[in-house]
Amino acid sequence: MTDGLDAEIEDAAAVATRRDELAARVRTHAGQMARELAVLQGGDYGQETFDTDGGTWTLKYEAGDVQYLRFEPNSGAETYVVSSKQPPEPGPLETAMADYEAFVDAFNDHIDSFDGLLAETPDEFPPIASTAELVAERDRIVERIRDVANAMACELHRYDGEYGTYATTVSGRRWELKWEGDVASYLRVGGSDGTYLLSQYGPASAPDVRRLADDVPAFVDAFNDHVDDLEADLSRVSFDEQ
Repeated sequence: MTDGLDAEIEDAAAVATRRDELAARVRTHAGQMARELAVLQGGDYGQETFDTDGGTWTLKYEAGDVQYLRFEPNSGAETYVVSSKQPPEPGPLETAMADYEAFVDAFNDHIDSFDGLLAETPDEFPPIASTAELVAERDRIVERIRDVANAMACELHRYDGEYGTYATTVSGRRWELKWEGDVASYLRVGGSDGTYLLSQYGPASAPDVRRLADDVPAFVDAFNDHVDDLEADLSRVSFDEQ
């Protein structure tokens, strides 16, 4: 009677090697299909499902390469033929590979279904209306506002220091002018979340300029009244020489 300890153990290395080689070839081949899908669908990631007589294949791709290829047979457990984890077991891989050619045919049919899709799509379009005149007029008005704001900044610099802000209310909206030296840094209307009629980042939109430009004279009048009040205050100061 033998205890079996002398029985020869089959070497699984050859099967594992064949499995790994086959899985690597499938990854490369499925990667080509993934790149085709990425080009077709116009994105860096996505997935597509393909039905065959043997089951359902799902190809998911990311960054133009295959992320996984999953086979769900009509009966039995699903198999990740390609995945970011361990390779599939030899048995399920063999089952999947028996249907792999049908999967490739289904993939090719999917790609072929788009042939001629854009043949009748127009590639000539109406001319685009130009905003050149509108922008030029917007810039002309904004430049006049900037000249006025810089003149105000110059006076404020002379009286109130190197930099600061002057604010008043016009038509129920807060107008705020910030100056640095003799230059207006910005002219903002409507508080901290308002519209920058002037700023270092560029002019306001044409609709905003149209909406606010009518109140610029009132803003200037308020500033002049402010200066007049300052002059009146200074006129009351006396210096009697002893």
